[in-house]
Amino acid sequence: MWADNETTRDFLNFSGVSDTVAEIIVQARGRPISIGVSGAWGVGKSSMIKLTEASLSGRERKEGEREFIFVEFNAWLYQGYDDARAALMDVIADKLEKEAEERATAVDKAKALVKRVKWFRVLKLFAGSAATVAFGLPPTGLIGDICSLGARALGSGADNKLIADTQKAVGETAEAASGLLAEKADKSPPKEIQALRNAFEETLEELGVTLVVLIDDLDRCLPPTTISTLEAIRLFLFLKNTAFVIAADTDMIKHAVRKHFDGVDDELATNYFDKLIQVPIRVPALGTQEVRAYMMMLFVENSDLLDDAKEKIRAGVCKQLQQTWQGKRVDRAFVQSLHDSFPDELVGKLDTADRLAPLMIGATGISGNPRLIKRFLNALAIRMTISKAQGVGVDEAVLAKLLLFERLGDPKAYAALIAAISASDAGKPSFLAEWETKAMAGAALQLEAPWDDPFVVEWLTLPPALAEVDLRGALYVSREHAPLITAADRLSSEAAELLTALLEHPDMASSLKERLAHVSRAETTVIMDRLLDRARQEQEWGVPPILEACLAMAAADPVQGARLAAFIKDRPAPQIQPNIVPKIGDQPWAANILREWEKSDVAPPVKAAIKKRRGNGNLAIQ
Repeated sequence: MWADNETTRDFLNFSGVSDTVAEIIVQARGRPISIGVSGAWGVGKSSMIKLTEASLSGRERKEGEREFIFVEFNAWLYQGYDDARAALMDVIADKLEKEAEERATAVDKAKALVKRVKWFRVLKLFAGSAATVAFGLPPTGLIGDICSLGARALGSGADNKLIADTQKAVGETAEAASGLLAEKADKSPPKEIQALRNAFEETLEELGVTLVVLIDDLDRCLPPTTISTLEAIRLFLFLKNTAFVIAADTDMIKHAVRKHFDGVDDELATNYFDKLIQVPIRVPALGTQEVRAYMMMLFVENSDLLDDAKEKIRAGVCKQLQQTWQGKRVDRAFVQSLHDSFPDELVGKLDTADRLAPLMIGATGISGNPRLIKRFLNALAIRMTISKAQGVGVDEAVLAKLLLFERLGDPKAYAALIAAISASDAGKPSFLAEWETKAMAGAALQLEAPWDDPFVVEWLTLPPALAEVDLRGALYVSREHAPLITAADRLSSEAAELLTALLEHPDMASSLKERLAHVSRAETTVIMDRLLDRARQEQEWGVPPILEACLAMAAADPVQGARLAAFIKDRPAPQIQPNIVPKIGDQPWAANILREWEKSDVAPPVKAAIKKRRGNGNLAIQ
């Protein structure tokens, strides 16, 4: 499983872009700059700004260059709990105060800045539109309340309630400001804003640093929070020795502008955005090579390889990605060439990435989005874990394609697909055969509802083809979203309960023999059908748990014993293990099987086990 968090470990060769952002900040040489890192949800904006911070932090300073200090601010975390503008100022002021104390310089200026920020906060001068305050218009907050009371007095005269309200507001204002600043009587919001800006700039100058503010998740915020954060940057903070890196989807920011300033057209929204963001940079779109590399690195990161080996592989993959324009590939063979010894399980995962990469880039609903890929792989991993825990053999690529339809397809079409699989004795959606053939050939498909969706045609072309694949196992491990409705639904409640128990806990089957003996012949046949379907997914025939369930069913109904004998007899010789011999040796239907094995090319230990069993007189006579 993979956490959905930003990272400073570059799996996608994003460091080239983040190094460019860092260089832009360096080349600004103290001039204020704002950089927008844009891209859709989940493409890696947060990781990009983390990589930018790492690039600036790891950069060797040249003589005369200022040190960079960083503030990370997530406006989304404050939404609904605090004013984003005030919260941003608080975070920055506290950071500068801490830096001043650690460096033992500019302490007085930093503390004065903190006081001014608090004074603004308690008087709610950060509230409302910052532009309104800047131009001397009546602010909201406590001072705004006094202005409103004055307007009431001028408009309708003074009454007892108005006098009481005014005294209360003035008292609150005095109490709020008490002990923060000893200001002159002629203070005004515009003057206070300039004083705050001066205190901020002087603190940075005396500290000798450039402040880099990394703002994330702005496109998750509601329009008022988005606008107030951007206004705070331009009005209070856009000064010498500052740089702002803002991770946000450009389209979402423009939407916030249109919503906040009702009636603003697209052109004005774009102009507003351009004034706030000097340098727009988009997160690079991912192609098949990048998606394959990303998935492989996720599997490598989750493996038991040592950290040094993981870092060597990561560096090699990123270097190769820099050369994909020359025809270089990142695939399983290349990744394996980067390390001497890969565990077999990891090699299998790399194969999975090879097969799934075209699907992850080709499906419109994922389109190579790293966050969606990670979530998809997490869901896939959960189902594969369920399949292994319950002994349901499922091909990962098949399960992935089915999961893709579940996530992105029309729910009615998905329900129809499930119904077709359930109605088929072999669990195969055979009706897809003609569609898959035409889709792969690029021929036109005239599909009726609910299949008349462009996604369906796209999905049909993705590997592997499913028309001739038994999908019952894949549906079984997907039951939290789609219950598997099969012939088992013709069973009585008692028989259905027994079947569920046998499939989910086959190792406990012996305790169910007495109840199984009372099930009708028609129902034991259905139950054995399902057990043998599960048994076909086993690749080694020693004593897999499903064998216990089959033996219990054969004991309850001798007819099912003959079916089990035919099934075991048909297993490939390389799958037969010695420990199956004592397990079935005393069954009345086993003698012919053991005689056949003695003549066949089963492994010598199996023949030795049969000989030993016969020598002890423990083989069934037939």
